[in-house]
Amino acid sequence: MDNPIYVSLSRQSGLMRELRVIANNIANSDTTGFKRESAVFSEYVHNLSTPETTLNAGRGAPQSSISMGRLAAHASDFESGSLRQTGGSLDVAIDGEGFFTVETPQGERLTRAGHLMTDSEGTLIQHSGYPVLDDGGGRIQIPQDVNLLAIGGDGTISADGVEIARIAMVTTDPTQLVRDGDNFWTAGAPTQPLEAPRLMQGFLEGSNVQPVNEIARMIEVQRHYEAGQKLMDIENDRIKSVISTIRQIA
Repeated sequence: MDNPIYVSLSRQSGLMRELRVIANNIANSDTTGFKRESAVFSEYVHNLSTPETTLNAGRGAPQSSISMGRLAAHASDFESGSLRQTGGSLDVAIDGEGFFTVETPQGERLTRAGHLMTDSEGTLIQHSGYPVLDDGGGRIQIPQDVNLLAIGGDGTISADGVEIARIAMVTTDPTQLVRDGDNFWTAGAPTQPLEAPRLMQGFLEGSNVQPVNEIARMIEVQRHYEAGQKLMDIENDRIKSVISTIRQIA
């Protein structure tokens, strides 16, 4: 493959994947506790040398190489989203760092989404239907006939003035967190109890996505993609012109 087309294809592939990331951010701009994601690009040198040119390089001849770009990783922005007051007794938001712990069929997962509820058996669950865990790693049961449910800043749940459980809030190395779908995270490093948790009852944390910024970035990436497509079209026309000229000479 011709080198300019090879470079353009690599660039176009990365830009297309970045567009998917931006589109996902926009789609979750109203998702409770969602954290914005961005694409991280890197540059590397691709060796085009054949065994013969490598051998000649030892005799002073230059080697053949080309600079390439690629989408190397995804980075998440863990800045807190704005807090929205709902007044719901089971709506909770973490003010500052930290995560809730949720029990899923795949194991424990972390989340910032605090829109909680109870199932038919009184188990405290997250909006996806998975149980929220207490500070001992167990499920939380809410009495069916409770009149006043209060949740303190440290996560303590009281039913009619009687303490029944404490919602676990943990922290971990953010660079080791992996997105696991449905606004969940898998912790790649050990979790630790949050030393000074600040939980707010009757509030929900919004997404930290700024839709206007994301749309502006999407337009920018689309323009870069269109420019790369134009370059590939020009290079394709050049190759066809060269082939046509060679045929006429032959």
